[in-house]
Amino acid sequence: MTILDRYILKQFLANIIFGIFAFICIFIVVDMMENLDDFIDAGASFAIIAKFYLNFIPEIVKLILPVAMLLASLFTTGKLSSYNELTAIKSSGVSAYRIMLPFIITAFIISGAAIYFNGWIVPYSNKVKFNIDRVYMHRHLESVNKDNLFFQDKSTTLMSLGYFDDNTLTAFRVSVQNYADTNLSIMTSRFDSPRMLFDSAASVWKLQDVMERRFTGGKELVIKHDTLNMNLNFRPYQILREQLKPDEMNYYEMSEFISAKKRSGYNMSKWLVEFYSKISYPFASFIVVLFGVPFSINKRKTGMSVQFGISLLICFIYLVFMKVSNVFGYNGDLNPLLTAWLANIVFFIAALINLVRIKK
Repeated sequence: MTILDRYILKQFLANIIFGIFAFICIFIVVDMMENLDDFIDAGASFAIIAKFYLNFIPEIVKLILPVAMLLASLFTTGKLSSYNELTAIKSSGVSAYRIMLPFIITAFIISGAAIYFNGWIVPYSNKVKFNIDRVYMHRHLESVNKDNLFFQDKSTTLMSLGYFDDNTLTAFRVSVQNYADTNLSIMTSRFDSPRMLFDSAASVWKLQDVMERRFTGGKELVIKHDTLNMNLNFRPYQILREQLKPDEMNYYEMSEFISAKKRSGYNMSKWLVEFYSKISYPFASFIVVLFGVPFSINKRKTGMSVQFGISLLICFIYLVFMKVSNVFGYNGDLNPLLTAWLANIVFFIAALINLVRIKK
């Protein structure tokens, strides 16, 4: 690393930190203006409010990191240009591509670190934040509902639980319905039980006082069982995970959740897009830097303000393109993996074209 690299890198990182800090302050102040009275009315202590906003910070960083990276690259190159340092550097034989190298490497490293940050740290903090929200603000209550649960265990099996106690791993008022095919129009059997317990050692569910009904040839056969072991795909932790939002799941939890749902025959296009986006979105920081630096690294007659506006517009278009393309992935019109990476691919190609056109 040369002296020039350290000089650029120092200013770039300082601007990134300042940008992130400024956005965090803005987000928290705006949110506090909206919700602080509700927290106080709900009897939340200062410690609870501080804990809420402390766990709000990772989500803010996740959202604003691409914008902060873009602004940091603009401010850094703008400052170098305004003091004619870029002119002096180019006059010494250093190309524009070489000047951009510290920006690109730093943006790539930060994007890589953001994958872990978005995949584990943000979901953990969101769990704490949403829990406080549910207790004091009575929001996201549907995410912790353990009453009247309905889900599909297999492509031909439907289940309903009146209540699930996660402390004893016991489900109450259980109904398991098996169908002849995936159309779920012809029921072949049904099991009703007041209580179902999970045997961790055998990894099976034990139904008690079971009423089994079999439907064949238009006739119904009723069989009673004191206990009945049943092999089902789902596990107790999956019942709780059913109620979580995507923002509360880390990579492993979401991957297992999606796999279990796919085995049950659900269309998981939307969840797959969200899962792949957890990896693709962090690289938005890298892409916007590729766009931002070339626009400001050359001193133009239009001035810094116009370059600043153009770069922000490009960042805005990038994010809009990503959201719009996600809708097609949600509907199953595009492959979820392609949907999550489509904005990155398109704008990366455009950024490379833009790099070729800058003055060396």
